[in-house]
Amino acid sequence: MNIFVKLVLVVFIVSLAQSREIVSNVKSSKLNEKIIYDCVDIYKQPSLSHPLLKNHKIQMEPSFSNLKPKKQVKNKTENRIRVECPNGTVPILKNTKKYVANAQYWAERHFNPLTDESHGKHIAGVREQGRGPYHGLAAWLSVHDLNVSRDQASYANIYAGSVLNNKTNFIETGWMVNPSLFGDGQTWRYGFWKGADGAGCYNTICPGFIQVSQTDLLSGPIPHPRKGDRAVFPSIVQDEVSGNWWTTHVRNFRKDIAIGYWPKELFDIIGHSVDMVGVTGVVQASPPGISPPMGNGHLPTENEDESARVKHLLTVNSKFKIKERDINELVKLLDSNKCYGLRDGKKRFILLESNLFTYGGPGGTSC
Repeated sequence: MNIFVKLVLVVFIVSLAQSREIVSNVKSSKLNEKIIYDCVDIYKQPSLSHPLLKNHKIQMEPSFSNLKPKKQVKNKTENRIRVECPNGTVPILKNTKKYVANAQYWAERHFNPLTDESHGKHIAGVREQGRGPYHGLAAWLSVHDLNVSRDQASYANIYAGSVLNNKTNFIETGWMVNPSLFGDGQTWRYGFWKGADGAGCYNTICPGFIQVSQTDLLSGPIPHPRKGDRAVFPSIVQDEVSGNWWTTHVRNFRKDIAIGYWPKELFDIIGHSVDMVGVTGVVQASPPGISPPMGNGHLPTENEDESARVKHLLTVNSKFKIKERDINELVKLLDSNKCYGLRDGKKRFILLESNLFTYGGPGGTSC
C-alpha cells in the first residue's frame, strides 16, 4: 500500500511539474491595459485556421537576401516594435470584440490603391506600373503623430497588387493614425491585405498573416527615438521559392528582420507576381466631409526637413533583381492640391541621403 501511495505521489509531482512548465510557457506582453500580445505556439497561431491554409507548411525564413539601397547611412536609432516571446512562440495581438468590429468597419472603407476610388479619401504619392511584373518593393517612410478624430484616419504605406476583371488583390504595410480602430491616438504600424475572398483584413484580426518573428511585430505603436528620425523601412517581397509575400524590417548595414508573410494561397491574382507597386499617403475624411492632416500635417516646402518624407523606393523586378527608383520613373498621384501637396525630393551631396519626395498637408473642409 505504501509503495502504491508513493507511486501515486511521484506521478502527481511529475504531472504538477509538467503543468507548471506548460503554464510558465504561456506568456503575455502588456504594453498597457488595452494593448496585450499573447505569445502563441507558432504552429497553433490563429492564421493557420484559414480554410485555404489547411495544408500550409510554415516557412521559417525567406530565401531572398537583404534589401539595401545603394546609398546607406548608418541610423542612430531603430524604431522597432518589439516584445519578447519564448522560443517556439510568436506575439499575436489580443483581439477584443470591439477591436474586431471596428476593424471590419474600417476594412470596408479602406482605400484601394489599385482603383483610385475616392469616397471621402485623398491621396498623395507615387506608383510604378507598366514595367512589370513585379515581385515587391520597400521604402523608407518618416513617421509622425497627428491630431485625428475618431471618425477619420490618416496613414502612409507601401503596396503591391494587381487588378483582373474588376477584381483586386493587394497587400500593404506602413503606419496609421486611427483612434477608432486602435483605440488610441498613437501612430501604429499596420498591415492590410485583400485576397481571393474579396474582403479586406487588418493585421491578424482575421486568419491570414503568418507571424514568424518571436520579437518584431506587424502591428503596434511606433516608439519615439531618443535621437534621429522616427521612421519605418518596411518591405513587401515575394519569395522566389515559395511564392509567399514576406514583410521585413529593412536595416542599413545590418541583417533585415523577417516579421512574417502572407501565404500565396490567400490570393487568386497575385500568386506569381503583381502589376503595380507604390508608396502613398492617404486620408479618410469624416462623414461631414472634414479631412484629417496627412504626413506631418504640413504642406511640403523647400525645407524638406519640415515635411513628411519618403526615401529609397526599391522595387523587385520580374527577375527578382532589386532596383532603386528615381522620381522621374514614377507616376505621381495628388488628388487635392488645396489641402495636400507632393514635391520631388532634392538631390543631395554624395554622403547624404536624398528624399524621393515629400508630401502631406493640413486637411480641412472642401478638400
